[in-house]
Formats: sequence, C-alpha cells, structure tokens
Amino acid sequence: MATQRINMPQLGESVTEGTISNWLIKEGDQVDKYDPIAEVMTDKVNAEVPSSFSGVIKEIIAIEGEVIEVGQLMCYIETTESNAPEQTQQKQPVEKTSTQQSDRSMKNRYSPAVMRIAQENDIDLTTVEGSGKNGRITRKDVEKIVKEGKQVSRSDKAQVEETSQNNEALEEFTPPIIRRKSVEARPGDREIPVTGLRRTIAQNMVRSKTEIPHAWMMIEVDVTNLVAYRNAEKDKFKENEGYNLSYFAFFLNAVAKALKKFPELNSCWAGDKIIQRNDINLSIAVAHEHELYVPVIKNVDEKSIKGIAKEIHQLSRKARTGTLSKEDMEDGTFTVNNTGSFGSVESMGVINYPQSAILQVESIVKRPVIIDDMFAARDMVNLCLSLDHRVLDGVICGAFLSHVKAILESISSDTTPIY
Repeated sequence: MATQRINMPQLGESVTEGTISNWLIKEGDQVDKYDPIAEVMTDKVNAEVPSSFSGVIKEIIAIEGEVIEVGQLMCYIETTESNAPEQTQQKQPVEKTSTQQSDRSMKNRYSPAVMRIAQENDIDLTTVEGSGKNGRITRKDVEKIVKEGKQVSRSDKAQVEETSQNNEALEEFTPPIIRRKSVEARPGDREIPVTGLRRTIAQNMVRSKTEIPHAWMMIEVDVTNLVAYRNAEKDKFKENEGYNLSYFAFFLNAVAKALKKFPELNSCWAGDKIIQRNDINLSIAVAHEHELYVPVIKNVDEKSIKGIAKEIHQLSRKARTGTLSKEDMEDGTFTVNNTGSFGSVESMGVINYPQSAILQVESIVKRPVIIDDMFAARDMVNLCLSLDHRVLDGVICGAFLSHVKAILESISSDTTPIY
C-alpha cells in the first residue's frame, strides 16, 4: 500500500489552471485507474479528470469552486498497484525533515482564487490562519473573513506603523478598520450563483484587460454584392448540403486570406518575444442559452467557403448538445466574433488571451451611400478590430482591415467560388 498524489493535469496547450466544478467521488471511495474523479472547468473546455491509480481516495485537498494551477495537488489516493512507487508511507529521516519544511511552507502557497479575493478586499494573508492541509489558506478562509469583516488589511497595518512612528508621544493607538464594503443583496433581489463557466470567463476577461493594452479601430465595408450573391445561392446550397450558407462563412474566408498577407495579426505576446503562428486557426464565438463557447476552425486558409460553412454548422450543433471536445477548443490563433447576429452595429471586443487581436463582424444594414455624386441604397457592415498594442500598431492593422474590405467588396459569382 502506498499513498500517491493526483495533481491537476494539463488539459490544453495554453491551459495553466482549472476550476474544480464537481467532485465525482468522495473520501473512502474505491476507484480504478482511469475512472473519472472530478469535473474541471478551464477557459477552453469542460473535462473529466481521470484517476492515475487504482485504490481508495484518502483525502480530497481541492474544494469545489476552487481554481488550482496545473500540477497542483487535487487529492491523495491510497493505491493498491504493486508497481506504484511508494510515497509518504516510509521515508528516511532526511526526507521527513524535508517534508516537514514543505508542510510549513504550504501556508504561504496561495491559489489564484485566494490571491484574487485577498487583493480585491485588501486582506493581509500573512495574518490569516488556514484551515487547509498543513495550514494552507483556502478560499473558504478568506471568504469567511470578508463576510465577518474582522480582518485588518495591509493598508491598515501600514497606516498603523506610519502613525506610530510619527506620533511617538501617543501611548495607545487604535487604527481605523477600513475595508472594501462587500455587495449584499437587498429585499427582492435575486441571487444567481456564479457557475464554473461564468467564473472562468470572468477570470479570463480580467486577465485579458489587465495584461493586454487594448487599442481599437473600425472600417466600413460595402457588401451589397456579397448579399446578392449569397441570397442567390442559399436555397440551392441548403437543399444540396443540408445546412445554411451563412454570411459568416464569407467573412471568415476573407479574414483567412488577409491573415496570409498580414501574418503579424496571427501572433501572440510571449514576454521576451512575439510568436507568429504558422497555422491560421480561427476562434469563433458560439452561444447556447446563457453560455458562450469559443470553438476553433483549424486551417481556415485551406478550406473552401462550403468547408467553412460546414464547420460552423458542426461546431454550433456540438455547442447546443454539449459535446464540444477539448480538441474543438484548442489552438486558436485569431478570433472572429459574429456580433451582427444580435443586431449590433458597433462594438469593441475583448481579446481572447493570448491572441493579439479580435475582429467583430457587425450587422449588415441598408444605408444611403453616395456613389458618383448620387445617393444609392447599399448593404453596409462595420468591422471592428481590437488589437494588442504590444504586438501590433495602427499601420499594420489598418492595412489588414483595408485588405479584408477589398476582398469582401470584390465578391461575386465570377471571382468567389463557394465549392
């Protein structure tokens, strides 16, 4: 018998953490190797974490709703596998001392959720008594402090020290307790629990807006010819293929062509370098009820408009039925968001971290436009681009948008084959 660790696995190339949305087992349960033990929510996909061993769940460390990093401990299992390396049961004195030192240091290892709540409420974590394993501070510990309002914040401590130094004559000093007031529901309000997916979206949006310096620009495109071409082909296409020929497929086709010409926008920031992606994999936003998913169409530049329309149909159906896989959500290099489906005509998207840009395709609207000094009714659409100003500048992004505009305005049955 030996006690083993089960850690948070790597659930995607760029995934660094996940939220324990639901434990599928409890302490004392017998599990076999590869049995699912927990449901985990990441910014990419929902996934089940399998057991790495056969045995009995000895202790669950991570609590439901807690965000833990890849490689961080989830639970302990007492394994019955004969070939499993022994851990923690019998150790040499030197290892025991090392373990004791590690245990004492656990108190100062904070999960991202604990750090976020502490920062939002100005809590000094060095004064908090943890209830987790080896004194580790858990999310429940800091939430309890916020609820009870008993914690002296870091700013309060600094104020006490400064006042004491400048006013040595004061024999006693009672510092004021200054805390950020928590938001409480009023009579008649409805409290909606934050789900794992909504929490993950919120965390990614905060990360994107705090780490990425956003800039924004917009261009107006005349898509009258595109509308006429698509309307002439849509019924026959639906009859032959069984799914819709959407405007969005034409826009994705144009964006992929423009990214081939301007690969700078198909990049991401990597600290001391910029990584320019070779593959053109377009992330698209797909909504189902109150949930939003961002699946990826791979190698869009190699697909026809029919092929793109087919993938849009398949990914949308998977989102509606809850069958999107981890592979469906991975490796996006640039995001195109069809905000026009909601009637929006102008918006600023938040960049899908760690990509460097997101394009919002707005609603196609009939507008009066001056052509040859005369008014004409034309189908117009706004394309709104949010960009990472560490990676991109206005000149290259303006050229990119102008190229997308030129492609869309030149669409016709003669120049743009669907198949």
